[in-house]
Amino acid sequence: MRLRLRVILLIVELLIFNYSLKIETEATVRYVSKTGSSTPPYTSWATAADSIQKCINICEDGDTVYVGNGVYYETLVVNKILTLIGSSMDSTIIDGSNSTNQSVIYVNRSSLSINNIFIRILSSIVDYRNGLAYFKSYGTISFCRIEIKGPYGGYGIVLANSSCKVENCIFRTRKSIGDECPADTCNGLYRNNIIISANDAVNFTFGGSPKFINNIVIAENNVEVWNGIGSYAGNITVLNNLVANFYTRGIGLATLSTSGKIIAMNNLVTHIPQSGIDRAAISIYTTDSVFLSNNIIKDSKTGIVIRNTPLRANYNLFWNNQQNVFGLPLIGDSNLVNIDPMLVNDIKPSVTNNWDYHLQAYSPAIDKGDPSILDPDGSRSDIGMYGGPYGEVYTYQDLAPRPPRNLSAVVDSGRVRLKWNKNTEADTSHYRIYRSLTPNFTIDTTKLIGTTTDTNYVDILSQSYQKLYYKLTCVDKQGNQSGPSEELTVNLVSINEYPTVVSDYYLYQNYPNPFSVREGNSTTKIGYKLKERGYVKLMVYDIKGERVAVLVNEEKEAGYYEVEFDANVYQLDSRQTGINIPMASGIYLYRIEVIGEGNIPVYTEMRKMVLVK
Repeated sequence: MRLRLRVILLIVELLIFNYSLKIETEATVRYVSKTGSSTPPYTSWATAADSIQKCINICEDGDTVYVGNGVYYETLVVNKILTLIGSSMDSTIIDGSNSTNQSVIYVNRSSLSINNIFIRILSSIVDYRNGLAYFKSYGTISFCRIEIKGPYGGYGIVLANSSCKVENCIFRTRKSIGDECPADTCNGLYRNNIIISANDAVNFTFGGSPKFINNIVIAENNVEVWNGIGSYAGNITVLNNLVANFYTRGIGLATLSTSGKIIAMNNLVTHIPQSGIDRAAISIYTTDSVFLSNNIIKDSKTGIVIRNTPLRANYNLFWNNQQNVFGLPLIGDSNLVNIDPMLVNDIKPSVTNNWDYHLQAYSPAIDKGDPSILDPDGSRSDIGMYGGPYGEVYTYQDLAPRPPRNLSAVVDSGRVRLKWNKNTEADTSHYRIYRSLTPNFTIDTTKLIGTTTDTNYVDILSQSYQKLYYKLTCVDKQGNQSGPSEELTVNLVSINEYPTVVSDYYLYQNYPNPFSVREGNSTTKIGYKLKERGYVKLMVYDIKGERVAVLVNEEKEAGYYEVEFDANVYQLDSRQTGINIPMASGIYLYRIEVIGEGNIPVYTEMRKMVLVK
């Protein structure tokens, strides 16, 4: 009896082995090359196919297709389980620009793994369903460039009844990822992608439980931009993403579902300029559970829009938003409100500049996340996109503070009373004040006249001067000194004019100047100061006097303001497709006009700035 059982088991093992061997031997590796032929079976580079679709047509489930470098002007229909691997993400190109098909790659109730391929199309089709890849079943896409050029076009990837994995891809599309899934069937994983979008970046309408981890999602211009990451039904998990610059609808993380669980942790959402209903860095509509923690929400008109039910959000950091919460109350513990996160290079992100959102040493966001969540090194989670289990282990840089801003003075009874804006770095220690008799001076110890921990300083004059020139720096607790502030000129010619308010209205020199597209930093900041409330127009012109951009065109209260100009945002091609053309290097002019009460002009000034390649 035992011998019979052993024989049966041996027969079963042999059957299983033979079956697996049969599967392995049935799988074939095939090849496609620009120098190939139309004669199957395409099983070597020497006998490669001259068309990807021709090769697919003779494939069986489980086959792998290698595609050589070159541009393949065709569209693909895949109804088998295949793996498609290109030789290079940059130079193995599937181009569907000459096709009238809805999609460059149509995966119909099968499974396709795509790796190391550049997929592109010049789209003139308006239908949002048309685009580059349409999956009606499971698929994986890795190390791909996905690009749609033209005024229209659908999503880069559309999912229909599938759970797709998309990793390490670069999207340059008007819309990037969308779905047509029945309820609770789109459960894809999207990780380590760079998504540059001119409309919806990621938009799930019908549901599922997608996960977005470690992605960079940026709107590259202000043409019809809607959601950064949006989900209108079902559950969604959003971890360690950067979402920035979404204008028209103005939503970074849009989770507008009426039901479904939301996990949004360790994200950084920034530069969402619209305000009001549905327009915010993060918009929450669900009545289901929400876990909103360890996020940095900054430089937006509205941080969070809350509808339907009060929201509990813990351990988030809000910075430089016009309003942090709109709608129902925000309930939570240990949120950091109106505190500078101290990022390494805190500028508006784009595809060309050198933004860097790692935390500096002594940032208040270090080890201040949810204590139940740990960083990869085992310490308590940092707040922001590099904290938490999907974050990074890195060395915190101990950088010097930013130069102080908005230096002004009042002259009274032999005293010059200086004041300026307080630096926001958490490790700020004190300020150093420098004075010279000559303009455009270089700071050194011979010109140092005092230090203070306050944001004002009184210089008592021991003799008469015609003009004095002032600069100041900020020093942190580690002894790092900032660069100098803008130079302030104080005119002391007529003693009878005391007290004199210096620089009631002022247009500051942009910084940095020059600014360079070549070095990956196409942005520069322009500061201005208003004595009283007025209508402000701040415009940029080229050297021919043609207007390039309107940076400000609205009523402003008295005070100091700063606006960012991005040379890659305001110069569009003649078709206005939203494809940016970098501005030419050269001299540009920026001009401010202030209209006061009674519609009377009260201040006009113009300065030069230089853009270099």
